[in-house]
Amino acid sequence: MTLPAAWTTRRSTLDDVPVILAVVHAADTFAIGYPDFSAEDVAECLTAPNFDPAVDSWLGLDPDAAVVAWATVDNPTGKGREFVEVYVDPDRGSALRAPLLDRQLARVGERAAERGLPSLTVRCAAYEPEEQWRKILLDAGFALVKRYVRMSRPLAGLPAAPPAPPTGVTVRPVRADDEADLRTFHRVYDIAFRDTLDYEPQDYAAWRARFGADTAWDEWWVAEVDGEPAGVLQSSGQGLDQNEGWVKNLAVLPEWRRRGVGAALLAHAFAGYAAKGRASAGLGVDLTNLTAPLSLYRSVGLREVRAVDMYELVIKAAG
Repeated sequence: MTLPAAWTTRRSTLDDVPVILAVVHAADTFAIGYPDFSAEDVAECLTAPNFDPAVDSWLGLDPDAAVVAWATVDNPTGKGREFVEVYVDPDRGSALRAPLLDRQLARVGERAAERGLPSLTVRCAAYEPEEQWRKILLDAGFALVKRYVRMSRPLAGLPAAPPAPPTGVTVRPVRADDEADLRTFHRVYDIAFRDTLDYEPQDYAAWRARFGADTAWDEWWVAEVDGEPAGVLQSSGQGLDQNEGWVKNLAVLPEWRRRGVGAALLAHAFAGYAAKGRASAGLGVDLTNLTAPLSLYRSVGLREVRAVDMYELVIKAAG
């Protein structure tokens, strides 16, 4: 697919972080109502594992040579699916979204060949206002495969201490300086997520390597029942721009589900966020996950605020 006349592209570098951030902020504001990316997030994307901006990313420029689009591909584990994003300034860059998607799909085919695979599955996300993007994806052969829902609750007025957990249940922060405790955290997380459709297991070493010195370990929690690990909660900083505490993963072992363990973990996380002055708490739910406890989330005050649809396409290896 060719570019519009007088429009051009070039590869992205770390020097482009400010212009990329402007494009992503414009795209986010159109899709979800506010900017949801920081300069650090852009730099992290450009330096991510299994990503080379010289071959895996494009900038789109309008006839005045202004950057109005950014295309990238994400797969930090180097396994499983590829995730493609094509951000555009909705007022100036829409004409580049389809051509840049076409280029990224071709690149996914090359990445499949480089990994010695016959094909790779690629996914793209679309928010409710992005009707033109949905049409582009469907025209390219994508199919809708799932919907995620973002849930949130305010933290104003929350008691300083979380409510007492059920009898026998205790909740504590993870001991980040204790490798055995981190291994326990990983084991519970791994076992709990193995019955979800899209889970891609990682061994402990690969999982641990994802978290550095800036990880807010005091927002990671372990629940025990009669002294035995039963569930874990991992937070992340992705909601900090909105002063929101974010539950990245909530994992409860199958034998302890629906027994108050998940609610106890959430209560401690919410209290921890509130103590740091966060205005709200949030998390994302995969509605195709049969273990997704919507009733639990609603019972602790979370409410659905936004949905995002995931589209999927299988790309054959190049050559």
